[in-house]
Amino acid sequence: MTTARDAGRDAAEYGDLTRLPLFAQTVTPPAAAETSHPFDVPADRAPISRDEVDWRLVATLRAQASEQLSRSVAADRGRLDRAAQEELGRSIVLDLVESSMAEAVNSGQATWSLVQQRSLAQAVFNSLFRLGRLQPLVDDDRVENIIIAGHDNVMLELIDGSLIDGPPVADSDDELIDFLVFLASRSEVNARSFSEAQPRLHLRLDGGARLAAAAWVTPRPSVVIRRHRLMQVTLDDLVARDMMTPVAASFLRAAVRARKSIVVAGAQGAGKTTLVRALCAEIDEFEALGTFETEYELHLHELGRHKIVHAWEARPGSGERGADGRIAGEFTLDEALADSFRFNLSRQIVGEVRGREIWAMIKAMESGTGSISTTHASDAVAAVRKLVTCAMEAGPHVTHELATSKLAATVDLIVQLNLETTNRNGRSQRRRRVAEVIALSPGERETGYATTHVFSPDPTGVAMPSVLPEEYRSLAHHGFDLASYLATQAAPSAGVRR
Repeated sequence: MTTARDAGRDAAEYGDLTRLPLFAQTVTPPAAAETSHPFDVPADRAPISRDEVDWRLVATLRAQASEQLSRSVAADRGRLDRAAQEELGRSIVLDLVESSMAEAVNSGQATWSLVQQRSLAQAVFNSLFRLGRLQPLVDDDRVENIIIAGHDNVMLELIDGSLIDGPPVADSDDELIDFLVFLASRSEVNARSFSEAQPRLHLRLDGGARLAAAAWVTPRPSVVIRRHRLMQVTLDDLVARDMMTPVAASFLRAAVRARKSIVVAGAQGAGKTTLVRALCAEIDEFEALGTFETEYELHLHELGRHKIVHAWEARPGSGERGADGRIAGEFTLDEALADSFRFNLSRQIVGEVRGREIWAMIKAMESGTGSISTTHASDAVAAVRKLVTCAMEAGPHVTHELATSKLAATVDLIVQLNLETTNRNGRSQRRRRVAEVIALSPGERETGYATTHVFSPDPTGVAMPSVLPEEYRSLAHHGFDLASYLATQAAPSAGVRR
């Protein structure tokens, strides 16, 4: 039972968050509604108060429901689709809730109200098919990122860039880890392993969110859930959000249409994936696209903007290594890219490059079709060095000279995003902007490269016209506002050669 002291502690701990609708106390419905079904409110939308649900009981019932559901699916030889499994799961959950209530009554406790039954049923269902205690946070349209460093150390980044405290997402770190293990294993098409032997987890969630987690190698379980709020987005939308100037947008739009290969770089959370979606929105709807990602993030195959999108997702595998050193069940981006050359693609778009994915990116860009990728870097020139390092991770046969020459020959442009975090009056906010655009080309030496700042950051960090290589003037034929660029062009500065 929640005491007045507890309520005061919660109000102090969560501040304004306790007034958000999804954390509001559930009001008992009128008597006439007491005959309604506990699942009348959709399982993923009903409000669940953290105070009225016994989460230990939820964990117990979720385990029982999962076991019963697994037996039923096995007996049906796996022919139940997701919708049928959820419907069966609802029935199982209701039976378990009724049994638990009967046991409570037999032990002398008061009969549960319909509100209590509904809250418990929703919580168990969410734990079984959704994200459990995380579900209300993921459902809140104001939340962009959920940052967890232990079950009771939760921060929420809102869409306006502000950071606020969030509620506990489990009763203990062990309970949080147990739920992550369950979450990783339940995927029908791309289950992942999460254990002491595999202490990292990268998972695509229903609805398009991305989860990254680590445990056993960190002091406490660490989780970040990234929600992609801007799905249907264009360059004009980003201009309206002050993420770039109209001139920069016209240059990038023309570069995509002219089939330039582009790498979008920036810090974590800088908006790289959002910018790639906006760039892809400039591709003609009738071009056949292929996307290659370790976990689906672009979701071009779901947005409906393009008629043909073949989306490949890598699979890490979960079995033992064979004689050839490969993990059973593994499917790499290299394999996906090799297969894709039989799909009559107009463009191959490789998602995030963090390591050996670089070679899939290089192969896609060598096709000359205008590929787009992302990577993490502090500035545009550093992004080149980062990509060289990634390429060399493939093995000792990849020399620094080979890596730099490959990148110089395949990458045309690097777009750098800047993420600025400010704290004013105790409120943290983030601002994302395009800060640089550099053109990459082979250097004077066979194994070198040259960079030219087409757009450089002004004193406020906004990318402004700088030096335009002669060959990029032809982008005016593809919609580049060359006149405006030249009118605001900064004093010429020499390019950097490596």
